[in-house]
Amino acid sequence: MADQNLKPELFELDNGTMKVIITNLGCTITSLFVPGKDGKLADVVLGFDSVEPYLKRLAPFFGCIVGRVANRIKDGKFTLDGVEYALPINKPPNSLHGGHNGFDKVVWEVAEHKKGENASITFKYHSRDGEEGYPGNVSVTATYTLISSTAMRLDMEAVPENKATPINLAQHTYWNLAWPQLREYT
Repeated sequence: MADQNLKPELFELDNGTMKVIITNLGCTITSLFVPGKDGKLADVVLGFDSVEPYLKRLAPFFGCIVGRVANRIKDGKFTLDGVEYALPINKPPNSLHGGHNGFDKVVWEVAEHKKGENASITFKYHSRDGEEGYPGNVSVTATYTLISSTAMRLDMEAVPENKATPINLAQHTYWNLAWPQLREYT
């Protein structure tokens, strides 16, 4: 589980051409500003300007990392190595995106934050055995990097520590490419 002393914060990566704002609450991308043909920046993701709406759970997985398992687990049950596990049902009749308190709902630790041309931020989270019904401890890292003037990369790694466990991470950004003012950007 995350350190209970960690507080949700917003962090910015800016390479002079594009800018991304990410919160350590669920490693959530709240804004991604990219240049259009005219050079003006526009935000191309759906998100909120502060962490409060995310804390109030008003965002249906906007921009976050979901896990331990992305998508639905039928009836909230799975069998692994002959043992049946029961997960919390948060989208009846299934368990969705890691459960009630999946990776998107926890505050991750900032392990590293680099500024400059190849700005990056690395988050880490330690999921304990039994968390949301899943077996085993898992160490998870997620690194967002601005790799060029107009490209961003996400590297995710989840390492089981002591038991077999299902892992299927996903980044769940909602893209906002339909607004008329954004048509010149895409």
